[in-house]
Amino acid sequence: MVEWQEIPGGVTAPRGYRAAGIAAGLKPSGAKDLALIVSDVEAIAAGVFTKTQVRAACVDYCRQKLQSKSGGRAILCNAGQANAATGEAGWEDVRESARLVAQTLSIPLDEVFLASTGVIGQRIKMDALREGVPKVAAALSDTGGDSAAEAIITTDLVTKSIAIEAQFGDRTVRMGGMSKGSGMIHPNMATMLAFITCDAVVSSQLWQDMLRRAADKSFNQITVDGDTSTNDTLIAFANGQSRTPAIVKEGPEAEKLEAMLTHVCQHLAKAIARDGEGATCLVEVRVSGTASDDDARKIARTVAGSSLVKSAIFGRDPNWGRIAAAAGRAGVNFEQENLRIKLGEFHLMENGQPLDFDRAAASDYLKQQAAGEYLKDDTVSIEINLGYGSGEGFAWGCDLSYDYVRINAEYTT
Repeated sequence: MVEWQEIPGGVTAPRGYRAAGIAAGLKPSGAKDLALIVSDVEAIAAGVFTKTQVRAACVDYCRQKLQSKSGGRAILCNAGQANAATGEAGWEDVRESARLVAQTLSIPLDEVFLASTGVIGQRIKMDALREGVPKVAAALSDTGGDSAAEAIITTDLVTKSIAIEAQFGDRTVRMGGMSKGSGMIHPNMATMLAFITCDAVVSSQLWQDMLRRAADKSFNQITVDGDTSTNDTLIAFANGQSRTPAIVKEGPEAEKLEAMLTHVCQHLAKAIARDGEGATCLVEVRVSGTASDDDARKIARTVAGSSLVKSAIFGRDPNWGRIAAAAGRAGVNFEQENLRIKLGEFHLMENGQPLDFDRAAASDYLKQQAAGEYLKDDTVSIEINLGYGSGEGFAWGCDLSYDYVRINAEYTT
């Protein structure tokens, strides 16, 4: 039973948060390119970041900050320049960016988090940022979630945000989130960029543990093109403004809060996968019957990331052989005699053997999903069962179209 409901507002839906997004001149297009999220009080902060060895300066800055302090008040995100592989000069740009935010908001320097997205190897346009920080701070509003979500996108076709609320005793807890991502999506941590706000009262270690587990069930299970970003950042604030009793240990209240967090993360993750560059549909792969959830997630992610599976879906070809082959190379031991595969309602394989099915109707199913409404009825469902355990896992991806090559051939990342 769902214990929460969706509400408007994005990252500003929870109590005590303001946000804004402006055009600061960082993008050549003149579109919004600078976002700021601020908590009215110091919040418990948690983060998950890319594991790549080639990282943006802001990633190292935030990781180091969390090692010394788990509190935060502000998140500044610039779009246009990734500030990755920019050496000591890029690191100085990050430090100056944090100082600008701290001075403008009159908050401690160590309560500022930073994120960047854009072209690798390009430093932030600091002249534009110096002028932009006071402007975005002046624009902060408790209804500014949508403008902030717009200011962090690059090749995205749509903004990505969500907010939910649930009852904890006689009080309401709210949680909001926003993310960006469309290409270079195959996270080895969390996501491209995602920011989550919450007004619950929760201990710092518990919040960090919840976020890491939620990331493993969401952002770490999406793929568009197999490429991990240099800037992957997931930051979550919990500022306690709901005035609910503090959640300091595992139990029913902690489980409920983590379920909310996982739901928000999965919604944002699926939105990223659906908005994959050139994509026409979302692909959801569910794997069950494995020895562990980790095994199931590994198989699901391998199938969702298979270029051959993705190409078949774009070609509206119900090619079960490509699905089976991808499952088999995922690095998980299973008996192929137990393998069962479904595409939507079409049973393609049972007990490791192909079944007779209406190929034309299955192809029509793929066409119908590609024509469906965004994130509602545009999902191609693949179900795989290995038949010997209780493990279960999901992964999300998209089809691979001609446009993916065109977009990335014409666009420098």
